Amino acid sequence: MQDLKLKIQALSSTALPEIISIRRHLHAHPELSFEEFNTSKFIASKLKEYGIPFTTGIVKTGIVALIEGKNPAKKTVALRADMDALPITEKNECDYRSQNMGVMHACGHDAHSASLLGVAKILNELKNEFEGTVKLIFQPGEEKLPGGASLMIKEGVLENPHPQSIFAQHVFPSMETGKVGFRNGMYMASTDEIYITVKGKGGHAAMPADYNNPLLIAAKILSELNAAFMQEEQPAFTVLAFGKISGNGATNVIPEEVKIEGTFRTMNEAWRAEAHAKMKKMAEMIAEEMKGSCEFRIEHGYPFLVNDDEMTTRARLAAEAYLGKENVEELPMRMTAEDFAFFSQEIPACFYRLGTGNKAKNITSGVHTATFDIDERSLEIGAGLMVWLTLNELGFHH
Repeated sequence: MQDLKLKIQALSSTALPEIISIRRHLHAHPELSFEEFNTSKFIASKLKEYGIPFTTGIVKTGIVALIEGKNPAKKTVALRADMDALPITEKNECDYRSQNMGVMHACGHDAHSASLLGVAKILNELKNEFEGTVKLIFQPGEEKLPGGASLMIKEGVLENPHPQSIFAQHVFPSMETGKVGFRNGMYMASTDEIYITVKGKGGHAAMPADYNNPLLIAAKILSELNAAFMQEEQPAFTVLAFGKISGNGATNVIPEEVKIEGTFRTMNEAWRAEAHAKMKKMAEMIAEEMKGSCEFRIEHGYPFLVNDDEMTTRARLAAEAYLGKENVEELPMRMTAEDFAFFSQEIPACFYRLGTGNKAKNITSGVHTATFDIDERSLEIGAGLMVWLTLNELGFHH
């Protein structure tokens, strides 16, 4: 087992320059969710170069590749990387900065896809060393509802062959390069988008008898919902927050309607459904009491992400054996969301974090910011560790 570990570490070290060049190519040519046509072509060209069989065109741009070891039917492990970028204008001054104005890989999906290609290259060189099959999933549209993961599942990505488990990693700028993080059980929240339209009656501000101000109705709905969902007795881990309100009147013009947008996040599917009904009912009743009306629309987002207990424990121990115990950290729960959650609701899953920050080099910007970047040395662990975790999951024991 020690020999295999050293072999993987040597292969990932050798592959690093290529993984970096792939990441830089993807970073310079970002594409928005469900529009990853060139990204998909580029990934396919690499898989072809490595001699790995693959299928394209799943949810248009998605790709599935298979690496078969000895006795391929014994067990299948899936690995997933997302490919889409964000509508952000990059502020970094580097030679691989985005060439697509207004689009940027600000969430590290370029690093995820580059790492997975590195994994593919290494696993393909080791296919006489393991039994079973590794299924590589390059997924579109992580950043946009309904999420590429849910669509790929609908198109049968978890069949033929059916994986027994699935891994994904995600860049983590607040963790130093060289480290990784795991968390058993619930890790990230479900997320729903809320769109409320409050209707009153518009008019001239000087004639209160003639109008019913929807801004006042909206204000009451917001403050009552906030009070109701901030109480201590709510199930733990609930966030209801509103980030946008527009009622386009003027100083002396009362508008007909007000639009409000917000987000709801939680860690419990039963409570999620109950909360949806409770919010809608409260808002509609308040509007009615104030002689207005309210349309309350909830756009169902991603479910919560749960890391399978046994699989994550195995992965954490394997990571400690690969990187040293001091480089494997416990992650706190997060109220952010990730569409990998759809996979985690279907089969045992492990979603872990790859440290990509470097305080000394001032690589500290958070994801979804215009100055986000990674310490590219992290890609060596990004590829090597995932190979090691995969082989461990296929049944090697160290």
